[in-house]
Amino acid sequence: MLKNKSYIWVSLIVLLFGIYAVPKIIDRIKNGDVVKGERLDTVSGNQSGADKLQTIGPAPKFELTDQNGKKISNTNYKGKVYVLEFFFSTCPSICPIMNRSMLDIEQQFFGNPNFGIVSITIDPEHDTSEVLKTHAESLGVKSSNWHFLTGDKKYIYDLANKGFNLYAGENKKASGGFEHSGLFALIDKEGNIRCRKDDYGNPILYYDGLEKTGVKAIKQDIAILLKE
Repeated sequence: MLKNKSYIWVSLIVLLFGIYAVPKIIDRIKNGDVVKGERLDTVSGNQSGADKLQTIGPAPKFELTDQNGKKISNTNYKGKVYVLEFFFSTCPSICPIMNRSMLDIEQQFFGNPNFGIVSITIDPEHDTSEVLKTHAESLGVKSSNWHFLTGDKKYIYDLANKGFNLYAGENKKASGGFEHSGLFALIDKEGNIRCRKDDYGNPILYYDGLEKTGVKAIKQDIAILLKE
């Protein structure tokens, strides 16, 4: 008899719990909040966009000559967010795509004095200041903070391969005679290389300048860093 009464009480408690809890669970499912806990929500809510970007380390220092014959160094970009690439003006393959991507980025942030672009040629023997100025004009570059840089070949190759780890090299078999990365580096106002993580939680290091997803990502992260 007592055993039967125990089953009745347990059943009653389960029934009362169901009446109270089930409607709340259903509401959370409808609102998409099932996987959200109060602790997780608090942590994510306190994390700014800039905090989500990884700091890789200081960007290599550089000093080269721009399309106007002016010496430009990393110090000219102090206090600015900037994007950096390696390219060459006669590139028949990936550079035109990179050019369009960089023009898209320029247009997005045109007029912002705290943003700039650095394009460093890997064919300085051909890409003199005069050639780079003509190239910039042909692209329709408008920003005064977009510098096309040239200088000593060994210095530039060391900067690309040893400094930024963005591959650049001569190859007579390659289209145009040179090979280089299609990636863009993102540098913050303090001169640090910054990036987001991939789907596995690893820093991507650099942004793909050949893909729309990469360009979209770097534009989002530029906007975040400009607010810092």
